[in-house]
Amino acid sequence: MNLKSREKCDISLGVPEPLTISEVSRRSGVAASALRFYEEKGLIKSERAGSGHRRYQRVVLRRIAFIVFAQRIGMTLDEVAIELAKLPQGRVPEGNDWAKLSSSWTGRIDERIAELQRLRAGLTGCIGCGCLSLDKCRLTNPGDRAARLGPGPRYWVSDPRRSN
Repeated sequence: MNLKSREKCDISLGVPEPLTISEVSRRSGVAASALRFYEEKGLIKSERAGSGHRRYQRVVLRRIAFIVFAQRIGMTLDEVAIELAKLPQGRVPEGNDWAKLSSSWTGRIDERIAELQRLRAGLTGCIGCGCLSLDKCRLTNPGDRAARLGPGPRYWVSDPRRSN
């Protein structure tokens, strides 16, 4: 028995009471407006109290943590929804369920690390130039080949070797 717990419980069942949107926001660090947006997108679910206010089961905190982490590695909310749809229905996901989802992310994280390393390497040189008009830039980008890769500093936001 955890005597230090401050969770409200239904005494008759020993089940924690659902959380309000402000409690979920405080616990997860995600704004209430974002929680409502996630719910609109079908990423999380709430129940409505008699007053019409949202109430969330505590398991939603894990889903929110997953969403936040997935976004930090660059996943879109549509991609997050696809991943969350892989979780088992009818039971609370367990550690192994979450591990299966995140196991395929290693490649994506490695790509993000490589992108950040390219950004760090070019921080002073190319960002200082900004216009690709210096002699050095003409050497690395003859005929403005980078323009075919899209707008912006393409050599720093994507790997040009994959696009040639």
